[in-house]
Amino acid sequence: MSDALPYAGDVIDAHHHVWDLERNHYPWLTPEVTVPHRYGDYTAIKRSYLADDYLADIAGHRVTASVYMEAEWDPADPIGESRYIADVAAESGYPGAAVAQAWLDAPDVAATLAAQAAFPLVRSVRHKPGGAASRSEAMAGRRSLMSDPMWRAGYGLLARYGLHFELQTPWWNLGEATELARDFPETTLVINHSGVLLDRSPETVDGWRAALERIAACPNVVIKASGLCVEGVPFSAALNREVVLEMIRIFGPDRVMFGSNFPVDGMFATYGELLGSFLDITSSLSDAGKSAVFFDTANRVYRPLAANAA
Repeated sequence: MSDALPYAGDVIDAHHHVWDLERNHYPWLTPEVTVPHRYGDYTAIKRSYLADDYLADIAGHRVTASVYMEAEWDPADPIGESRYIADVAAESGYPGAAVAQAWLDAPDVAATLAAQAAFPLVRSVRHKPGGAASRSEAMAGRRSLMSDPMWRAGYGLLARYGLHFELQTPWWNLGEATELARDFPETTLVINHSGVLLDRSPETVDGWRAALERIAACPNVVIKASGLCVEGVPFSAALNREVVLEMIRIFGPDRVMFGSNFPVDGMFATYGELLGSFLDITSSLSDAGKSAVFFDTANRVYRPLAANAA
């Protein structure tokens, strides 16, 4: 097909959630709790989003496999979430891989990692490291858990269990992440949500670009083109064209993967609108580049994603 046309092959969605609020406990999704969120008011997603809902959203869009992302399930029972997702996958065929919860600075982290790695679906873990809440705080020297010795000791165990690490932190904390990737080259570090880009001001985009260029020098780092909605701004291809193409330029398409972040990004767009915008933005890539972003990178990073990604 012509390189000027959108990608028409199979898609792996490298980042989505499902949650059953009637059966399981997610503290941030309870009616009485509201946490700070980069998208602002997230009341609209405080409802169950089941496998059937996800399947309805992806219907007709050639999403042949997916990666489940831990959803801040009850931290007292991290293994329960992996058990739940294993059941979901067995019943629905999705997801083909999963990211599990693990607190890397917990005294029992080794046991938790061993238990999570025993699930055939689990490829990665996530533990949001906190830290500077603004660029100015980061420049003033505020550090995150990525610099904490106990947390780093837990991170150092990931390679033993064959697990990747999923990093969700704003771009101004990626300097610490660069140190982490260099210090633990045997562990794949997956940057979630494009490095958490909160707005599109020239100053913000310039700082974000520089942070990505530094961490992209580490060959064990890949990035998800996901989570690119902006509070109070309509979602569109125009909003994200520059930043998506910059991610691909900086990392190369074989280190970038599409993720929907559904149902969270469903507050801004339908699945078809979101995927369509990414297809439009990447239409100028070569066939190989498109295939990498929408399928091959995720299939390599998360290892073959079950029969539906064959």
